[in-house]
Amino acid sequence: MLPTILICAILLLTLFNLPLFLSIGALTMTLMLGGDPDPTVLQAIPIEMNRLATMPILVALPLFTMSGCVLTASRMPNRLLAFLDAVAGWLPGGSAIAALCACAFFTALTGASGVTIIAMGAVLYPILREQHYGEQFSLGLLTTGGSLGLLFPPSLPIILYGVVAQIDIARLFHVTLAPGILLLLVLCAYAFAQGRRLKKSAARRSKISWERFKAALRATLWDWLLVAIILAGVYGGFVTIAEVSAVVLIYVVVVECFVLKEIDWRRQLPGIVVESAVLTGAVIVILGMAMGFTAYLVDAQIPDKVIALLTGLTRNKLLFLAGLNLMLLGVGCIMDIFSAIVIMVPIIAPVAQSYGIDPFHLGAVFLVNLEIGYSTPPVGMNLFIASLKFDRPITLLYRASLPYLVLLMICLIIVTYLPALWF
Repeated sequence: MLPTILICAILLLTLFNLPLFLSIGALTMTLMLGGDPDPTVLQAIPIEMNRLATMPILVALPLFTMSGCVLTASRMPNRLLAFLDAVAGWLPGGSAIAALCACAFFTALTGASGVTIIAMGAVLYPILREQHYGEQFSLGLLTTGGSLGLLFPPSLPIILYGVVAQIDIARLFHVTLAPGILLLLVLCAYAFAQGRRLKKSAARRSKISWERFKAALRATLWDWLLVAIILAGVYGGFVTIAEVSAVVLIYVVVVECFVLKEIDWRRQLPGIVVESAVLTGAVIVILGMAMGFTAYLVDAQIPDKVIALLTGLTRNKLLFLAGLNLMLLGVGCIMDIFSAIVIMVPIIAPVAQSYGIDPFHLGAVFLVNLEIGYSTPPVGMNLFIASLKFDRPITLLYRASLPYLVLLMICLIIVTYLPALWF
């Protein structure tokens, strides 16, 4: 009786913003002691945290996190947008296409959807409105575009998923690249179509200018070298992900602090280090508690019971994937992507394996769902962040995001049911 009361109390406190690591840790200890009153069972939590700390791949998490924090504080978003506008601004919908690409690139580097809306929205929204793009079109683009780069390296959710699912992260980067490109291309095609529908007097397009392109390219040269380092490291197979993250961090700090001098290494860099350390620490503590929770699930044979339940309902792989998508969209709507990964992956992965679903295919489906969930009504996180950022009613954001969500759902179906295209 007491464990049940404690579990209900923990869940209630979680609804009132009890820190997630405390919720998971308290829930894990309550469940463990409820099943076995011997206090030694709690040793599973520090054992799992120690195992987590000894994973070589975990080094990449804080290093990529700090790189993202440094880039967020720099003028890289403005340079990137200027370059993309010089490349695509002359197309119908060119500014919107440039905005989508800029959001995807920035989110991939920072690993945070909300940060992209806040950092890039301040730059992009006035530009789109100045060029007479509709308010709903612009708001929907920035709301859904905020999470568009989560499938591209060196996205932190991909690294975290690989750690929790215990699969090769380098291969997971390969697998998620094509679905990420698909989502980006589909939304860019929609922006292109919308640009063609606008009257010439309504949407001013940039003129093709070789001089403007060269100037923008020179301004972003250091940024493209960073992209080259990431792509060569992740896809070249010459170094590990941890080694790539170290090289990227050194490069970013040197360029931003000593070459471009956009960040004062005396006044600003210490604060950025603290910010990234707090973020990384929070993720690692949550992850450590979640690994203890996973140990309990395994000991209690919860995945086996879930498998038995689902297989009793259906052995149809296609129906299972449909139900999985519906569940993950709901999870992505109410939880941030990091919490969803550490809580749901240990439960879902064994079940999916029993249906013969490739673990890397599952990773792509899982991450696409959570990416879409950020913008899914009624409580998708991007909707509330955009509502606060642009000072617009949340209901307006619902309507603005709907066309983009329809397109993303079509992409989700393709990723889910046509794995031969990606793997």
